[in-house]
Amino acid sequence: MTDIKAQPFPFPLQRKAVALIVIDMQRDFSEPGGFGASLGNDVSRITKIIPDVKRLIAGFRHAGLPVIHTMECHKPDLSDLPPAKRSRGNPSLRIGDKGPMGRILIAGEPGTAILPELAPIDGEIVIEKPGKGAFYATELGDILNHKDIKQLVFAGVTTEVCVQTTMREANDRGYECLLAEEATESYFPEFKAAAIAMIRAQGAIVGWTAHVDDILETISHA
Repeated sequence: MTDIKAQPFPFPLQRKAVALIVIDMQRDFSEPGGFGASLGNDVSRITKIIPDVKRLIAGFRHAGLPVIHTMECHKPDLSDLPPAKRSRGNPSLRIGDKGPMGRILIAGEPGTAILPELAPIDGEIVIEKPGKGAFYATELGDILNHKDIKQLVFAGVTTEVCVQTTMREANDRGYECLLAEEATESYFPEFKAAAIAMIRAQGAIVGWTAHVDDILETISHA
C-alpha cells in the first residue's frame, strides 16, 4: 500500500483496487450554446480544467488502471426525467428542448457527448445517468463490484452537484473516495471551495482531496 499526499491526511492507495471516475465532462455543460450556458453560467470555468482532467485520464491509462466516464442524459421520450427536474427554475431552455447542439441532455444528441479532448477510448466504460449521482438507476455499482474496485478517484463537474453527490453515494456504499482538486470545477467558485471543505471535514467524512500531480506521481510509482 502506498499513500497519496492528500487532505485531511494521506490517502492509502490500493493500486489494484482503484479506478478513476470522470463525471459529466459533456459539451452541454462546457461549451457556449449548451445547457450550462443557457442557465447564465460562465462555461469558461469548466473548460479551464480540461488539461488537468486530460492529464489525469492519461496517467490512469498509462498505469493500466480503469477509467470510467459518466454522462448525465435522458431517454428521448423523457420517461426517466421527473417533472420536478425538468420544470425547476426559469431557464430559457429546458432538458429535452431543442438547443444549438440538439436536444438538451438527451442520449445520442451532439451536446450530450463527452468533450472530444476527453473522449473514452475502446474498452472504457461510459455510464449514462438520469440523476445527479452516478449510482442512481445505473449499473455502476455492479460494474465496480465485478472489477473488485474499492477506491475511486473523482474528476469532473460540477464539484458541488454531480461530483459530490456521487462521492456521497460511493461513501455510503463503502468506497474510499479521493477528489482531484484541479480536475473538478463549479460555475461558482465559492461552491467548489465549500464542497471541498465538506468532503474532507471531520476526518474525511465523505472522502479525501488531493492535487493532480500528487495523484499521478503516486500511481505511476506504486
